[in-house]
Parts: sequence; structure tokens; C-alpha cells
Amino acid sequence: MSMTENERRLALDELTSSEERVVNLVAGLTPEQWSFRESPDRWSIAENVEHLVVFEGFLMGIIAKMVEADGLAGERPNEVQGVAERDEKERLVLGLSGSRSVPLRSREVVRPSGRWPDTAVMVDELRQARARTVAFAGATNASLRSHFFTHVAFGDLDGYQWLLLIGQHTARHVLQIEQVMADPGFPRSA
Repeated sequence: MSMTENERRLALDELTSSEERVVNLVAGLTPEQWSFRESPDRWSIAENVEHLVVFEGFLMGIIAKMVEADGLAGERPNEVQGVAERDEKERLVLGLSGSRSVPLRSREVVRPSGRWPDTAVMVDELRQARARTVAFAGATNASLRSHFFTHVAFGDLDGYQWLLLIGQHTARHVLQIEQVMADPGFPRSA
């Protein structure tokens, strides 16, 4: 079964609103602002945005493989996640951006490593990645509910829940970027 119109609308709203928030937030930052860290163990704004680009590409690759792998080993039918469990997982996913009291460790493959030293190029990469995700979410008729991939904290999530998570993950990092910008040591614009 493909997404309902309400599910599609929610996914698209999450994706477009979170992209707008991050792009507006980083517009006009100086190089010093992009690279400022609250502490050595915290990510800079540039590292947060790089992580968003890489994370989205990684997840959309997983979702594409889920859809292509119909009937292959590892796919579990929708019955594995009953309605109550599905609803609970979606509450967790939709609460991700507001639950920053519990830190989450990202997979090594999606951690920032300085892939885009030019921040304008990086923001463009973010916009292109999100455009591809929005196009997929707006057009797919795949049965995303019958394909699962494990989240590091939430356990198995279906393909639709992963689409929602991409938007919430971006919103969570918007809050992280705002925290960096609120730090007393954050460089102020001239």
C-alpha cells in the first residue's frame, strides 16, 4: 500500500519546512561563524550542515534499496509492526527534534569530515539532496510501510517513518545550530 494523501502531505511538510529553517538560519554567516564550536567535542555549524547532507543521501540510498528489494531477504511484511507499534514509533520520530536532552550518536558513515569546505556549495548540496527527497516523497507509490531499516535509538522503522525522520532530523540540527549561535563566544557579524 502506498502512502495515504495525509501521510504524503505530512512527509512533504516536514521535509520542506525543515529545509527552509536551516537554509534561512545559515544565510549570510561569516567563515568564522560557520567554523565556530561551542567546545572541542561539539560540531560547528558547517559540520552540522555537512552531516545533514550526508545523512540524507545515506538514508535515501537505504530507502531506494528497500523499494528495489521487494521480496528479498531482510524484508519483513507490515504485520511485524502492528498499528499500535507503528503509531508509537511515529510519535518517537515526530518528537525527535524536541528531544535533544538525549544525545544520539550518528553512524560513522554520516559524520562530518570536511567534504565541502565551500559553505555555499554545501548549502547547494543540501538543497539538491532535499529536492530529490521531496520529489521521491511526492511521487512514489512504493509500499514504504512494508520495508524496514534499524534506527540506532528507535529500532526498526519503516520507509515512511524514515521519510518523516529526515525532516525531524533536520529540525533537530536546526536547534543545534541555534544553540551554537546563542553561545556567548559565537563570533558576531560586523
